[in-house]
Amino acid sequence: MSEAIQKLSKTIVQRCTDSAKFVVTAESCTGGLIAGAITDIAGSSAALERGFVTYSNEAKAEMLGVPAEMIEEHGAVSEEVAHYMVLGALGHSQANFGVAVTGVAGPGGGSEEKPVGLVYIAAASKEPQRVIVSKELFPDNGRASIREATVQRALTMLLDQLDA
Repeated sequence: MSEAIQKLSKTIVQRCTDSAKFVVTAESCTGGLIAGAITDIAGSSAALERGFVTYSNEAKAEMLGVPAEMIEEHGAVSEEVAHYMVLGALGHSQANFGVAVTGVAGPGGGSEEKPVGLVYIAAASKEPQRVIVSKELFPDNGRASIREATVQRALTMLLDQLDA
């Protein structure tokens, strides 16, 4: 991962350690890279409570409680699903803060409505409950590039929640 991602991860681990708070991740298109970036940092066990990799729609429903009807109505790559994913992750963990991502990393799977590079990222705090969802359209410079850009943006949003 990039130096920027390492720096963000280190800052998150330090802030969580200092405040005795924990984070949770719920990842689709990044497949665990956000949790992996955090656990690359020594001492991350004082920061990361758990991570969910919910790549399939069934996993989103079973592990996070995302209603199947919501996925069917809006699609897995949607603001609504990202919002519900982060709340589900917080609800199924002991974490104080969470981040969730769902998107189209490519190279296939995109459409005119939801092109490759479209990612929804949700970051939230448990108390007070605060959720922010960001719609991102990263350049289609390949799957690895989209996933890395998603990780960086997700960690930035998570850090913003920790600092709020």
